[in-house]
Amino acid sequence: MFTKLPLLMLFSLVAVFSAVADEFSLLNEEKIGDFKMGLSETDLKNKVSCPLQLEEEQLWGADGIYHQVWKYPACGLSFSMSSAQKGGSKSVDGITVTSPSVLKTKRGIQIGSTEKAVTKAYGRDKNTEDSVPKETFVAGSLYGGLIFNFKNNRVTEIFLGASAE
Repeated sequence: MFTKLPLLMLFSLVAVFSAVADEFSLLNEEKIGDFKMGLSETDLKNKVSCPLQLEEEQLWGADGIYHQVWKYPACGLSFSMSSAQKGGSKSVDGITVTSPSVLKTKRGIQIGSTEKAVTKAYGRDKNTEDSVPKETFVAGSLYGGLIFNFKNNRVTEIFLGASAE
């Protein structure tokens, strides 16, 4: 009996880690245009041609990491950037898309898409607990996924990242 216990524990751990990996698979696999989580600041700068507005870099007590928002309003793009050290090399940890952006998610959703189109594209990933019909559609989770905001049945904002800790 005791020889079966470690095997049972191993299967339990695999199931737990698989569930955690699945929870963040959408976050890690999704792209909006050519932008994805973890993109380096150098690669980001090479992909955006609009004027950049930088917010002040801040240390967050919740994660001990330095965060900064990079806004490209003329392109309808905003990126949450993070680094381990103040002034250090940063990478993308959140992407917000608004008008006038025409970028699409991997499944073809963009600003102006209908709620029906979002449901068709991301229905299998829908988080019904955190989604609000006609307002917000959460694909994945608030801890890592896509959030679509609606006005008059049309997507007005797309967010890729974690909106909760």
